[in-house]
Amino acid sequence: MNTQAAGRFGLPSDDGGKDLGMFLPIANGGWILSSTAPPIDASYAYNRTAALLAEGVGLDFIMSMAKWRGYGGATRHWSCALDSQILMTALAVETRRVKVWATVHTLLQNPAVTAKMIATLDHISGGRVGLNVVPGAYRGEFEQMGAWPGAISHDERYDLATEWVRAVKRLWSEPSVTQEGRYFTLRDCQSEPKPVQTPRPFLVAAGMSERGMRFTVEQTDALFVGGSDDDELRCVSLRAKEMARAAGRRLRTYAMLILVIEDSDAAAEAALKHYRAGFDKEAFFGMMRSYGMIDSEIGHENSFTARARSALMAPYAAGGAASIVKRMTHLLGDCALDGLMLIFPDYHAGLRRLGAEILPALRERFPAKARPDRQAP
Repeated sequence: MNTQAAGRFGLPSDDGGKDLGMFLPIANGGWILSSTAPPIDASYAYNRTAALLAEGVGLDFIMSMAKWRGYGGATRHWSCALDSQILMTALAVETRRVKVWATVHTLLQNPAVTAKMIATLDHISGGRVGLNVVPGAYRGEFEQMGAWPGAISHDERYDLATEWVRAVKRLWSEPSVTQEGRYFTLRDCQSEPKPVQTPRPFLVAAGMSERGMRFTVEQTDALFVGGSDDDELRCVSLRAKEMARAAGRRLRTYAMLILVIEDSDAAAEAALKHYRAGFDKEAFFGMMRSYGMIDSEIGHENSFTARARSALMAPYAAGGAASIVKRMTHLLGDCALDGLMLIFPDYHAGLRRLGAEILPALRERFPAKARPDRQAP
């Protein structure tokens, strides 16, 4: 059995290093809203190759989102998406070392069902599973299946998620769980087998509102943070960590980053210009509708939707290898991050260049005091 001390999950950040992972291209189009971006078809074959490359170059985790409806437009962006938990189960069999993190929306799945599914995946992976917990914000795709709880406010969705996570944690550790809550009721609920990992699988979330951040700080192990610029990113990261310390917990902070790796900075700028030329405006408006923001768009954007107007849906680093290393070093060091979840316009080519030209320098710059065991349990 793979045992862990409290707060240790077999990641470089356990011992002062930085966690570097990959956001799998589980949906068509990836993270660029453009008809001129490299084609990503969201196929299992494409994701399998990307996962094996990620493990081969030495990334620490791979994660997939959960998506049920795309944004339309000329590119039909994200209209085709694999199921997160089933995909990660298949990739757990294909890989041996890299962590496999699936996504669950708490509005859609019963906690007892999820507890058993993730425990099963932990056994299949040999103790490498993690769970991205999403309280839910995608109204359009929830409404299509009659699952949008219109009577529950933004903050109440985090109350629901808190009950949900507490139930899952208890089911992973206790022989029987009775829990009377506002949203979930468990009566002598039993869930076997327990996860391989102790004390439990790694939990991550991305709540950036005041209530969302409090949920993440209190219930999970890592928070995906963002900001309009580096100063805001650093402030958010430090604030989240301080909130965790005040609660007697440790919290890791991660950020998403698209890597546009080319032979030179000029070539990378040319690639960005090419992607922006194919910006799918209709898909962008489809995304805004999904977030429930289309009727009051101006003045109500967050950094994610504002950034997507330039075709790239996440922060990016573009340039030759030296420029990419410099940018990632700044983010990991000066912005007080514990890790980055990486995205690529072309995952297969990008991962190969990452392993050959960038990762060795980053690992040397941010070594773990005692590197985690790299062997499969």
